[in-house]
Amino acid sequence: MNKEDFFIKQISNSKYNGDDGAFIDGYVYSMDAFFENVHFKKEWMSLKQIAYKSMLVNISDAIAMNAKPKYALISVAIPKTYTNEDLIQLASGFKKAAKDFGFEIIGGDTIENHKLDISITIISKTKEPIFRNSVQVGDYICYTGKLGNCKRDLESLLDGKKIKKDSKFIKPLLKADFFYEAAKYINASMDISDGLFLDLEKLSKASNVGFEFFKTIKEEIGTSGEEYEILFSCNQKSLKKIEDIARKYTVKINIFAKAVKGSYKSSFPNHHFKN
Repeated sequence: MNKEDFFIKQISNSKYNGDDGAFIDGYVYSMDAFFENVHFKKEWMSLKQIAYKSMLVNISDAIAMNAKPKYALISVAIPKTYTNEDLIQLASGFKKAAKDFGFEIIGGDTIENHKLDISITIISKTKEPIFRNSVQVGDYICYTGKLGNCKRDLESLLDGKKIKKDSKFIKPLLKADFFYEAAKYINASMDISDGLFLDLEKLSKASNVGFEFFKTIKEEIGTSGEEYEILFSCNQKSLKKIEDIARKYTVKINIFAKAVKGSYKSSFPNHHFKN
């Protein structure tokens, strides 16, 4: 068991654990941390971009459960060196996300710190949540978009190089409209935040299935984190309908495996904790 799973088991045995968010009475509650020198470096992004991305990574969890964000709570640890202009820029990123995705920021907390740390809770609403534990043997396993660019761009940033302004590492491209329309044809889903291989392991554990791959997935594809594409399963009959909806929204669908009896474990370590 990795340290992340071990710690979660120490603090909670709740039946609501195990998905991108906790579904309770029609609402999905999701929370993410976005910390300086862990998830980003100040020189990589503007304060507005940092705030906006911190929101998007949490909204991605809601979308993957077929939930629409309604409210947000924000906790921000702010360096004392920040000026009023800095605070305005930071706030503008949060407000842009709220406007773009139609939800309200209802409160939070602020403290002084030596670096910028952000923690966000999103409260979303859904009548038909989608979980990780509903993959059926025989389902096709798919993901949206293209994987690998975020890993490449992160490595460039760590080497002191610049990346394109429209990089998904700076601004994730969430597939909300596509997913909300396609959701009724999807059995199980989650977003790709830790990399395809590690997230497949989570999907395998939740649904008690293994995967038969149609082709070899390269390491740079399977280990690229912070992609925020959607990993999902569907039956063969539903696949064409999903592909039709994907074309409508110009979303690329990659069908790369089939669910089989068994289990799957990634050969790559969880990057949340260094052993």
